Amino acid sequence: MNSTREEKMEAFGRLLDVLDELRVKCPWDRKQTNESLRANTIEETFELSEALMHEDNVNIKKELGDLLLHIVFYAKIGDEKGAFDIKDVCDSLCEKLIYRHPHVFGTAEADTANKVEQNWEQLKLKEKGGNKTVLAGVPASLPSLIKAYRIQDKVRNVGFDWEEREQVWDKVKEELGELEAEINQKDADKMEAEFGDFFFSLINAARLYKINPDNALERTNQKFIRRFNYLEEHAHAQGLSLKDMTLKEMDQLWNEAKSKGL
Repeated sequence: MNSTREEKMEAFGRLLDVLDELRVKCPWDRKQTNESLRANTIEETFELSEALMHEDNVNIKKELGDLLLHIVFYAKIGDEKGAFDIKDVCDSLCEKLIYRHPHVFGTAEADTANKVEQNWEQLKLKEKGGNKTVLAGVPASLPSLIKAYRIQDKVRNVGFDWEEREQVWDKVKEELGELEAEINQKDADKMEAEFGDFFFSLINAARLYKINPDNALERTNQKFIRRFNYLEEHAHAQGLSLKDMTLKEMDQLWNEAKSKGL
């Protein structure tokens, strides 16, 4: 806590030294490649996300460390290949941050976060070797819900958005009506397509009201888990099997959990 700049630099240097030694002396670390690490990196990212959702500082620190290890590991592999090293990674990042913040490091003006984001997207399009189209920077491998949010946020930054956020609800209702029509027609393929359109419109509504839809859905997931665990635990305590209980009996325990603030 409140470490000096020198202490922080020393700690980062120690990490690089430890990884150098592991890469030489540990059979597991020695055999790792970009491809073998990739799945673990994704897992570590989700573990960090969970810790952030719970504002669990102990685990945030731990998971940041795990993710930092992966970053320096990829840089180490790049160094071994003669492609780049951790200095190149840091220099490239600093250059990008300076270029994309002309209101801090240059003469441009941006007095709101929204204006900064708009400038950021415009600068990305101008960068040599950067994204050639507005949506090119959205990773194809993103989970669909997060990808939808990022797509909508990207196009907002170039002015493709509702003039008033309340207008989105007409679109949500329109998409719901189209979904209901296809459900009535019982066409599985069209039902799936309309469900997608409906979800996309809901995600758009969340964005306009400054709600992160992934966070919102995860809160509901965790709430459902807590209440269902309560239901299951108390059913078993009463010698009951969930499979043999009526929906009314389960609802009673569910409402108990709800009344307890779970």
